[in-house]
Amino acid sequence: MEKIASLVKRRGFIFQGSEIYGGYQGFWDYGPLGVELKNNIKREWWKSIVYSREDVVGLDAAIIMNPQVWEKSGHLKALSDPLIECKICHKRFRDDQKASHEHDSWTKEKTFNLMTEVFLGTTEPKEKSYLRGEITQGVFVNFKNITDSTRIKIPFGIAQIGKAFRNEITPGNLTFRSREFEQMELEYFMKPDDQGSKETFEYWKDKRVKWYESLGMDKNKLRFKDHEPEKRAHYAKYATDIEYDAPFGWSEFEGIHHRGEFDLKNHNLTYKDELTNEEYTPWVIETSGGVDRATLFFLINAYHEDEKRVYLKLNPKLAPYKVAIFPLLSNKLELVSKARDLYLLLKSRFLSVAWDDRGNIGKRYFAQDEIGTPWCVTVDFQTLDDDSVTVRDRDTAKQERIAIDKLSDYFHNKIGI
Repeated sequence: MEKIASLVKRRGFIFQGSEIYGGYQGFWDYGPLGVELKNNIKREWWKSIVYSREDVVGLDAAIIMNPQVWEKSGHLKALSDPLIECKICHKRFRDDQKASHEHDSWTKEKTFNLMTEVFLGTTEPKEKSYLRGEITQGVFVNFKNITDSTRIKIPFGIAQIGKAFRNEITPGNLTFRSREFEQMELEYFMKPDDQGSKETFEYWKDKRVKWYESLGMDKNKLRFKDHEPEKRAHYAKYATDIEYDAPFGWSEFEGIHHRGEFDLKNHNLTYKDELTNEEYTPWVIETSGGVDRATLFFLINAYHEDEKRVYLKLNPKLAPYKVAIFPLLSNKLELVSKARDLYLLLKSRFLSVAWDDRGNIGKRYFAQDEIGTPWCVTVDFQTLDDDSVTVRDRDTAKQERIAIDKLSDYFHNKIGI
């Protein structure tokens, strides 16, 4: 894990939030490469969940909502934990965690609210509200708006990507447990039916784990962990987590939940079938993935090291840069000019193309390997004669000559776009 942490900072993926002031526990900033990787993950999720389907629409709900939302949803009660505080280091823990702590001097148990309070208004007393503890409730409170304003009918889904906030007790393992995090969720609504809902639950379990596998996650490092009946939320008919075998142990990063009618019922929302005039409270199957956790696990999964180099074997669809363009020598104007023309051409077609003319060619390959760029293209003296370039593959380090006028098709086929 130390090597991953070093690489993601050194290469501009992830930085500690407010680092110049000593950082701020549980908050992280994504650098130039990290934001590209994270955006690519979100883009692929949206394509899979929304664009490729006819029964899912999108939403972007507000981060701050009327406090009644959290009262009705049960979050103000459910996210209040009884905690004890270490008198020496002043960190807070649940009672069942104190055995693993180095000190043994504790305060009495006190209630600690995981919801993050905010105060609104310009005059006192200000109005207390909350940063959302999950993005899910924004979907439920907009359920009627969406069914009234679109032609979509049950069964259908509402997808959303957005930030959520929780006063995590012990943030840690890089971005795995943070106080500010991003979620990508689907709430899929259906008519109440035991057999049908079980089949839908299994359908989304299979679809979600296969999505991670399709983007390069090692299937041997993925597993489902079902919630035991006595441990799952009281409203959940079924619940399971997709876990990844991380350096710090098996860890969940997406949950699939059968939420039943719990949420819509709490908000007094129903659905009326226009064909039959039947009115009922739909059941909900939810897929809730952590964007930050997925990003971290894609990085961990991609990390490869051998006796000669370190490289990130990222799926090309996720890689921050798809291609890097080099002139063989940076002090030969004819090579630089030809390489710049090629760079601008590919950049207009692929957007995420890197330019590098620093140092020798070996150091450039090394740098691009560490950030996961799938292909490096070198413009050399032969290019000036026959308009061909050297294309180096990240995973195999093998090289081949490709004509410049064939490059676009070559990369499109390789990336699968």
